[in-house]
Amino acid sequence: MKVENHYSGKLPKHTLMAIEKFFLTLPAEHLRGIEKLRLVDKIIEPKLRMLPNTLPSLYHPRQGASQAWIEISLDALLPKSETLFKRVSSRMTYKNNLAVVITSLVGQHYHLTFRHSIKKTQLEASVRAYTETHLRKMSANNQSLRSRLLKPLQPSLEKWIRNLQKRTAKSQTKSSR
Repeated sequence: MKVENHYSGKLPKHTLMAIEKFFLTLPAEHLRGIEKLRLVDKIIEPKLRMLPNTLPSLYHPRQGASQAWIEISLDALLPKSETLFKRVSSRMTYKNNLAVVITSLVGQHYHLTFRHSIKKTQLEASVRAYTETHLRKMSANNQSLRSRLLKPLQPSLEKWIRNLQKRTAKSQTKSSR
């Protein structure tokens, strides 16, 4: 897959290598039909005038003879006009956010192109599940010190997260009554 850099600023260190690494962790058949990934400052799409300018990514499906392609806004991932703390934190989480964006767009392409049994109302949940499973696989392959230290705690953390989600759902249903 071709990666086009239309970003006016300087790309963060090792961005293109990280993108290639993300694509290698995804199944090749899920990437079939995606022609390119374009890195831009802001996504300018005339059809999306009503949406905010901070749209981080956009999937352009296949139309006629042109193949599907992906567009990622780096100004949404690396805001320039924010406070120092937000700029530093966005730099620290940049590669993770880029991995999430790429994986979710590939998941959207996969579900729209190859999984015809999914209804449009189920698309968002399916893409979210696709993203979670592939990011989990990606983090399992990543053998950093932090991942090796936190691996034994992962089941208890996931149980804690599920309990918190249940509590929030209960409180939201009680407040909506």
